Amino acid sequence: MHPVDITEKNNYQRSFYVEGGNFTYAGIVSTSIKSILKKMDLPVDLVRKSAIVSYESEINIVSYAKKGVIKLTIDSRTIQIEAIDEGPGIPDIELAMQAGYSTADQRIREMGFGAGMGLSNIKRYADVFDLTSEVGKGTYLKMIINRI
Repeated sequence: MHPVDITEKNNYQRSFYVEGGNFTYAGIVSTSIKSILKKMDLPVDLVRKSAIVSYESEINIVSYAKKGVIKLTIDSRTIQIEAIDEGPGIPDIELAMQAGYSTADQRIREMGFGAGMGLSNIKRYADVFDLTSEVGKGTYLKMIINRI
């Protein structure tokens, strides 16, 4: 991790690499995003929503994909978080959006993940939620949290 120097709270952009299958570092990206937003002195509810959607996205990448990137973009109106992964893709998005639905294997569940709440939590806390996925290629999530 690099030290964060926040000088402008209305324009910020950063990308974070996420290694699939590496549960040792799961949560590092979302913790970094939360720290960045707190240093920008953004309202606590925006920080909390951003932390939730980034954490759930990060855990999905770690759990299911080979690798991925989480991009954070902040401007005067929004906090945008994009999660792009190279994974198996989601064959049935409607089913995957149902709270409690999970394709997590036993190993993931034994670590305390895979409860099937990730996508539904992301949708709940993001003001804009866009999900596209291609089986065999990966998944793209775009989440926007309005600052105003």
